[in-house]
Amino acid sequence: MYKLIIFGPPGVGKGTQAAQIASKLGLFHLSTGEYLRKAVEEKTELGIKAKEIIDRGELVPDEIMIGIVKDALEKNITPEGFILDGFPRTIKQAEELEKIFEEIGHKDITILSLNADAEEIFRRLLKRGRSDDSEETIKNRLEVYEKTTAPVLSFYDGKHNIININGLGGIEEIYKRIILSL
Repeated sequence: MYKLIIFGPPGVGKGTQAAQIASKLGLFHLSTGEYLRKAVEEKTELGIKAKEIIDRGELVPDEIMIGIVKDALEKNITPEGFILDGFPRTIKQAEELEKIFEEIGHKDITILSLNADAEEIFRRLLKRGRSDDSEETIKNRLEVYEKTTAPVLSFYDGKHNIININGLGGIEEIYKRIILSL
């Protein structure tokens, strides 16, 4: 059983790789970003609140994200396992996720840490052309990542297996690096 968390800055390719890994290995894929975008699109209560926060380039509050993840992990894991994409993004979320894993009985989690240089990430984010990807919002999102999310990797050091993956190159090339590292 694979128990994976894909980690890295915005624009590094987490979503693309997580979807491909989930599809090819038969894993449950929880993309918190996709979940939130769907809620925004459907104008649910959560979606309306989330849109205001996302439009400012800020992170959706921990309580909301933790609830989404707990519910999804309790109901959707396949026998092959799961891959989390876009969560955890804060130390508090990581601590709460550890509690969820303990409750559900999951051990031996693997963190796939995708890395790419800041220039490449900025270029990718501008290129993908989402409405929430203006230069100003991207800069803010990258600052929030460095201040709030990057420290999560240190939190996991010594707790779980961390595999660093070069996130530069083509989608298939990066996917092969990931699969070979598992």
